[in-house]
Amino acid sequence: MPMKKAQPKVILVTGASSGIGKEAAVLLAGAGHKVYGAARRTAQIPEGVTPLYLDISDEASIDAALETLLREEGRLDVLVNNAGYGYFGALETVPLEEGRKQMDVNLFGMVSLTRRVIPVMRSQGTGRIVNVSSVAGRMCFCFGGWYNISKYAVEAFSDVLRMETKPFGTQVVIIEPGWAQTEWGLIAAAHLRESSAGTIYEDMAEGEASLLAYAFGHLRFPSPMGVAKAVVKASLSRRPRLRYHPGGGGVALLVLRKLLPSRVWDSLLVSALRLMAKKKK
Repeated sequence: MPMKKAQPKVILVTGASSGIGKEAAVLLAGAGHKVYGAARRTAQIPEGVTPLYLDISDEASIDAALETLLREEGRLDVLVNNAGYGYFGALETVPLEEGRKQMDVNLFGMVSLTRRVIPVMRSQGTGRIVNVSSVAGRMCFCFGGWYNISKYAVEAFSDVLRMETKPFGTQVVIIEPGWAQTEWGLIAAAHLRESSAGTIYEDMAEGEASLLAYAFGHLRFPSPMGVAKAVVKASLSRRPRLRYHPGGGGVALLVLRKLLPSRVWDSLLVSALRLMAKKKK
């Protein structure tokens, strides 16, 4: 007898208007699955992906988006929580309002959407949740405060969620990208300069901003496609890993951080930023 063809999955990808989310949505749709690309800028959702308006920090928007998807499809097989951003700056100088905003987008929006999806997947008896974190969720960088905090929280959220939903057939996978050739580094550098201008941290922050701007503007990091392919594997593999580490330098950084004592790690980072600051003068 001929083998029964697998049914295409219904997949929701947040942050699908650019970067990793956009590339992953295209790959998943190209593999024959019904992909909903969620974002505020729906005009930038790629062809072949069903656009879905979503402001991840707005509860009503989350309800409306999920209601639309379930009305049209009746199920959801994979949720890819990819939406997020980074605003760098010293914890003392970044306004708390900005810190809360970053937590709303990077963590609470993810949690809010996921909480609504869990009962759907439980009723199906199967489902998969793929959370895009970062190596910044496993190690801290100077001036990365709120971004680090949000990604550390995503790691904890994912680990707890994996244990709690496993008895009901739902799998949870974490993506921890290293460096990828996106606009993220240039945007982070601009935010860092903005938040540090005129403060006691300005010189050292300028060293890090210059390093970020140079690295993401001149060095050849892996393309977002490499991270997107890891998202596809995490979404579709029969037995996915618990964590994937795509992108440049991710594994090496994690190993280095594990080997070095915290005082040595701190000293290396701070010394490097001071050196960069002196070169700028």
